Amino acid sequence: MAERTVLRKDQLEISLVNEKKLIKEGYIKDDNPLDLSEPFRELCSACRKGDLVVCQTKITEGVNVNARDPYDYTPLILASLCGHYEVARLLLESGALCERDTFQGERCLYNALNDRIRNLLLEYDYSKSTDPLQPLAAHLSSLLTRDSPVTADIEVAAGDESLSLHKFVLAARSPYFRGKLLDAPETAVWKLPNTIAPEAFSAAIKYLYLGEPPRELRAGPGTGFTESEVFAGIDKIAKYLEISSLMDSIMDSGDRRRARQRRTTELARGRDQLEYWFRGNVLKHKVVIETSKADKVKWDHNNPIFADVLLRSDELPEEAEEAGEIQKSTLFPVHRAMLLRSEFFQAMFMSSFREAHMTDNLHIIDVDCSPDVLEIILTFLYTERADFSLEVAVDVLFAADMLFIEKLKTKAAVVISTLGSGVSQADAAKTRGQDEDDIDIYAIIRAAWLTRVQRLEEFAARFLAYRLEAHIDLPEFAELIQESAARIQARQETDSIELLDDIRFYLNERFRLRFDDAGIDGLMDEQVPPPNGEDAQSEDVAKITERVEALDISKPSVDAASGREIRTLDGAVVEDEFSEDAMNYEILMGKLEALLEELNLDA
Repeated sequence: MAERTVLRKDQLEISLVNEKKLIKEGYIKDDNPLDLSEPFRELCSACRKGDLVVCQTKITEGVNVNARDPYDYTPLILASLCGHYEVARLLLESGALCERDTFQGERCLYNALNDRIRNLLLEYDYSKSTDPLQPLAAHLSSLLTRDSPVTADIEVAAGDESLSLHKFVLAARSPYFRGKLLDAPETAVWKLPNTIAPEAFSAAIKYLYLGEPPRELRAGPGTGFTESEVFAGIDKIAKYLEISSLMDSIMDSGDRRRARQRRTTELARGRDQLEYWFRGNVLKHKVVIETSKADKVKWDHNNPIFADVLLRSDELPEEAEEAGEIQKSTLFPVHRAMLLRSEFFQAMFMSSFREAHMTDNLHIIDVDCSPDVLEIILTFLYTERADFSLEVAVDVLFAADMLFIEKLKTKAAVVISTLGSGVSQADAAKTRGQDEDDIDIYAIIRAAWLTRVQRLEEFAARFLAYRLEAHIDLPEFAELIQESAARIQARQETDSIELLDDIRFYLNERFRLRFDDAGIDGLMDEQVPPPNGEDAQSEDVAKITERVEALDISKPSVDAASGREIRTLDGAVVEDEFSEDAMNYEILMGKLEALLEELNLDA
């Protein structure tokens, strides 16, 4: 075993030397550049501590999750090394790299604290972790072959080759088309020089639609073009359309790693161009108008931003009343081609409803959410970006659920379960009660039930378990337990209550961590199954009582730091914080049992 470990380390060192040499010689780009900035240092510190809130904040600010510190540690390596599963998952979901055949990827797997984290890293290998923009690219590419619903608004031809395309994509991605369409937005047909090979034309269009570069350049039979002429044609059309990076993408397509890096760069460039166009056109031209007049707005199809539908969102009447203003509505001029990323709109535009048919003026479609939330949704559909605050996260969750946008639902759940934690779970017991005003945990768990988001259910149960003393005696908590029990159809008296099982599991986890920190082994040594799906067993109260009595806590004690007596939840004075936790665990478990009796429930 020791020999294999030494061999593994030697292989990692050789991999590092080879990788640095290739980077220095310019053959590959450094996936993990050195970052000495203060924001990155704060991200690394949060990864060591397991602070989800700071990690989410820094990621939202745009800190590079794949950079490395002066000791060659990436945030993912630090989180894995320190055993912070939730932080590691957040980093992976945010694009952290863990490719097995790279030095940092192997190092991350090698240093993972436990198998749970190691398995997580293996699940998020290259295909999942390095291309967060792939869903956007895949959708844009699919527009070239999608027959229904019809969303194209311009025919672009080169020689005998003709494609039905989208003006807004061409304007966002090509300076040439942007200028031409700005001068003549009503243009329906465009012809390029017929001296360009059809394969070169197709390669350029696929590039504009974020498609993969061709690996081989072969002229089709009967086209009259040689392979070298096709290559020259791509160079020519790239200059013509002012997309010089097209040639670089094709040149790098033969080397796997360089192709991957080039692909990542090009997707980021394409997304930035789409976002710049979206913000400078769609958002710039949104119409804010009195709600009573919203239905009277008329937009012609030949509009300067090529929109083919208007989405309407109304301000809540009570918000307008509080502000002493007339209720307002916001109309967003958008493109059905991008709305198709939502299954809700996809079904609408492929149905027999009036919204699926073209009329002289753009259809106005009502969306049941606030204008701010609708803007977040549109930003995601056009750019794959989803940066929003905790204050609107629940509203985004419901809107994404309504529109069947699963990835945005997941993002909302991540925001709630990270920023909503207030503090790291390890410190929650020390600061309980300080962050209760930040979120309405009862609304969160009901939202999780309604939207069927397992991650939020687990978060809410963990949140309540780590702050149970602040909730256990509240009538709202009892109502929540009753609701959880009622969610089981044809529930028998002895059936488990999912929420209660999860709270018991995380309560056990909370005090187990405290006991482990105190260096006491075996106090809670029974195996507790994971929540949600299996019955979670509580610690035998008699065992805890026996162990606590053996701690000799009869004499009062004073906390040296605060100068206060250490008391349990029922007011008993104990010797130290460990004894306090042991007794508090027994008290809280007893209160849960008493609550079940009071509610006439058995679980």
